[in-house]
Amino acid sequence: MGSVFAMSITFEGQVAIVTGAGNGLGRSHALALAKRGAKLVINDPARTADGKSAAEDVVALIAAEGGEAIANTESVADFTAMEAMAEKALSKWGRIDVLVNNAGLLRDKSFANMDMADFRTVVDVHLMGSTYCTKAVWATMREQRYGRIAMTTSASGLYGSFGQANYSAAKMGLVGLMNTLHLEGAKYDIRVNCLAPIASTAMTEQILDEAQHASMTTESVSAALVYLVSGDAPLRTILCAGAGSYSATKIYETEGIFLPPEDQTPENVAAGIDSILDPEGQRAMADGGEQAKKFAEKFLAELTSVS
Repeated sequence: MGSVFAMSITFEGQVAIVTGAGNGLGRSHALALAKRGAKLVINDPARTADGKSAAEDVVALIAAEGGEAIANTESVADFTAMEAMAEKALSKWGRIDVLVNNAGLLRDKSFANMDMADFRTVVDVHLMGSTYCTKAVWATMREQRYGRIAMTTSASGLYGSFGQANYSAAKMGLVGLMNTLHLEGAKYDIRVNCLAPIASTAMTEQILDEAQHASMTTESVSAALVYLVSGDAPLRTILCAGAGSYSATKIYETEGIFLPPEDQTPENVAAGIDSILDPEGQRAMADGGEQAKKFAEKFLAELTSVS
């Protein structure tokens, strides 16, 4: 298959915040954005094996290439710290155009053996951390009438993964957050999307074999991320990326069935389950109210047909 050519994507004059950017995917995302002209806030509390700040290391790499970046070593789970991080970027550069919510951690165990403190820790970092960072930049993006935000979801959240109830719950929560923020940010040209990545990082070393690790580069995922936060970013899209493959996950609702009041029994729901699950005519919903409208229309249509 031939190559696909597109217009060049640039971030000249723009400011981006990337969380969890000291290592792995976040580091790759930050370097990719810097190469295309963005000024960066590199957030990561992690330290290297020799005790140095991982965020500062990335800042040094960007500076060595002629770019501009500052480090932030606070946890995304601290809302006050994330507000201060955004304020520092704003005071230094005057705007915030891009937020990449990438920070994360794992506390894997089967649900039967999972400590609830570990469940909360994962939700606090992935879901609440992304919420805190987004809230910290939201007013600025509204005022400048421009913003690009990427949430990092996961196949574990979209489809499930044994031993990751905490991680899966947080990652699917980010899809819901994206859906509503898309609606609230649209008139301000704030575009909110989700990246569902798989790459060879410290977080995946236990689940990928050697050959898989070699194919799943962080750079291949960052190509998708850079597009998601570009000027021509899509709207409310779950973009999946890994090993050079790119796809989208969509949430559809089937047409389903209507049961009149006298037939609304569990037995009739069971009898109609094949029709309820039939994908023929399924469609995506623009918002939660669209489902309510659909159900009401079915009810009214039945009343009309009876009368």
